[in-house]
Amino acid sequence: MGVLSVSPKDMDQCIEICVKCARACEECTTACLQEPDVQARIKCLQMLNDCAEICLQSVAYMARNSTYANQLCQLCADICEACAMDCEKFQDAHCQECAKICRECAEACRNMAS
Repeated sequence: MGVLSVSPKDMDQCIEICVKCARACEECTTACLQEPDVQARIKCLQMLNDCAEICLQSVAYMARNSTYANQLCQLCADICEACAMDCEKFQDAHCQECAKICRECAEACRNMAS
């Protein structure tokens, strides 16, 4: 028996990518803090934090089928896009991978919001 979901079926994919994105942002934050140029990454670190939090908040709103889920998903898409742009400025693998996942999440959230 699978996991019982109370959210509409079309939300499942968006919820999954939001969780994946939040995790990627948290992992990227941890890795960035170990980089020798950590001072140059402050803006990116702040964005990673915002992105992880909005992704998890979006999951909660979608899971409970909130009236405001679509609006929050649109904001999440905007923040994910901004986070991807910040991460892309750094060449290390963790930032590049995080940027890729943020872009996937932005697309899924934009679809959810429309």
